[in-house]
Amino acid sequence: MSRGGKVAIGAVAAGLVLWALTNFWIAALVIFGVPAAAYLLLDAPQRRRLRRAGRKELGR
Repeated sequence: MSRGGKVAIGAVAAGLVLWALTNFWIAALVIFGVPAAAYLLLDAPQRRRLRRAGRKELGR
């Protein structure tokens, strides 16, 4: 299994556990808010490079 597949399965499992322990809106805020916050913490050249890179190139 690829590294991305393992990360996706782990993220889904963490989301389901979080959803079971809290209500839906808190889980949704964490699941969508953490990647959005990580993207916003990048500076402008890093964001440009991330947008320009293809999905398969991100794992390099």
